[in-house]
Amino acid sequence: MAKMNFGGVEENVIIREEFPLEKAREVLKDETIAVLGYGVQGPGQSMNLRDNGFNVIVGQRQGKTYDKAVADGWIPGETLFSVEEAAERATIVMCLLSDAAVMSVWPTIKPYLTAGKALYFSHGFAITWNDRTGVVPPADIDVIMVAPKGSGTSLRTMFLEGRGLNSSYAIYQDYTGRAFERTIALGIGIGSGYLFETTFQREATSDLTGERGSLMGAIQGLLLAQYEVLRENGHTPSEAFNETVEELTQSLMPLFAQKGMDWMYANCSTTAQRGALDWMGPFHDAIKPVVEKLYASVKCGNEAQISIDSNSQPDYRDKLNEELRAMRESEMWQTAVTVRKLRPENN
Repeated sequence: MAKMNFGGVEENVIIREEFPLEKAREVLKDETIAVLGYGVQGPGQSMNLRDNGFNVIVGQRQGKTYDKAVADGWIPGETLFSVEEAAERATIVMCLLSDAAVMSVWPTIKPYLTAGKALYFSHGFAITWNDRTGVVPPADIDVIMVAPKGSGTSLRTMFLEGRGLNSSYAIYQDYTGRAFERTIALGIGIGSGYLFETTFQREATSDLTGERGSLMGAIQGLLLAQYEVLRENGHTPSEAFNETVEELTQSLMPLFAQKGMDWMYANCSTTAQRGALDWMGPFHDAIKPVVEKLYASVKCGNEAQISIDSNSQPDYRDKLNEELRAMRESEMWQTAVTVRKLRPENN
């Protein structure tokens, strides 16, 4: 385990050089890994493990998602089973179902979590708030987590490109004494770039904060607010979208992703630099109280309960699709459709 300096703070990280794929294969050579769920994370993690030479099977109920697994090369009766049979066959059960699905199938899969097995998550939600979810694991198994910092699609795409998506890892329960090596081997096997240490509680809290904040909720709110102000002051949809979204995603994000915000600033005009430096303070001061309120709501379990209550409704999928449809059909994101078609690579 390496000590790495992050902005003056030392953290424990695992890099591929110290825990290579060959070592991961050796650690898990006698394990049968069952990936339960073939939704967001399931395809990427299971196919990466398969391609890396691990003994992996998939557990998925019949339906469109099951058909997708078949299309991806999982063979019914050989490498593709029901959730229950996959859990029974496995020594490591990778629970990659949605938070709502985990709660509903937990009574079904718990009997198959027999002594010495490992229960793996990629999100700390079910365990962190198990007083609300009911997911209380048996005492005689390992309970571990590897959480890729991105979607399963990104994990798979980067794997195929020979790159890795960074992941956090945590150990909630070490019954066998092998929880650490099992965890890291799985992290390397699914294609992590490097792994950094966390806890189930920290991962769940930071993840819910990030999704509601800068990764999704806040970014949509900020983009929409600026787009609306430009439109209300006579700017065309094309101009408003380009100045709000297109330049950000196509030009500036790659710059600060590569070398940092200061480097991106240095590669913009002096007018842009001065304005950005002057206005970042007022934006910070306006937004930080909202983030503090958000974090408090996550930490106390309120956001988890809202999610549980919403996702437990019989019509939750219809309501969700309606909200997403409204976003998709808004002027800003309909403008995006046209702008994307006009990009040089599409002409």
